[in-house]
Amino acid sequence: ELIIAAYLKRNDPCDVIISNKFFDINKLNKNIVIGSSSRRRELQLKLFNKNISIINIRGNIDTRIKKLDEGNMDGIVLAAAGVKSLDYEKKINFSFNVDEMLPAVGQGIIAVQCRKDDDNIQNLLKNINNDDSYICAKAEREMLKFIGGDCHTAVGGFANIENDKLKLKAQLFSDDGIKNFRVEEIGNKKNFIEIGKKVGAKLLKLAGEEFLSK
Repeated sequence: ELIIAAYLKRNDPCDVIISNKFFDINKLNKNIVIGSSSRRRELQLKLFNKNISIINIRGNIDTRIKKLDEGNMDGIVLAAAGVKSLDYEKKINFSFNVDEMLPAVGQGIIAVQCRKDDDNIQNLLKNINNDDSYICAKAEREMLKFIGGDCHTAVGGFANIENDKLKLKAQLFSDDGIKNFRVEEIGNKKNFIEIGKKVGAKLLKLAGEEFLSK
């Protein structure tokens, strides 16, 4: 019985690497071990170098940084928004731009939930809703919904608005992780739901049987 009643202004949507051993993306060589719990990030990193080793790492940001400091890996990949919100920005070695590493759907956006039948709270939350974040989040989520994806799907999606035009980029990996399919769609921001569906449809058409909806 809950709804998302507001989307705050988007924070940094990018992914970043924190490391105690290397400080340049060009140093991502075959000897490097990166910690991540995200299948999307794992496969995207392997596009830089297929020999990068990924180990599963869980826990909050503090826990992951502590594990990094214990020396079990060379670096960890995290969402910039979370790192910056905890004032760990100085620990960031480098940041991937959205073209290098397409972020997860909704990454960097804080969504505010409330009870579906609470009109007073919904009216209050309208005052903090950011229209652009709302449109972008909805478009990205519609794409994810259309392909039958969830938080475990190796898919990235990022929307941005310029001059009332919405651009939605998406990247989907095949189930075996070997292939990836990229789609981009631009249209009037008022048509954000249709744009999300269109991108989802194109991804499924490209992937065919190499991606099976959950």
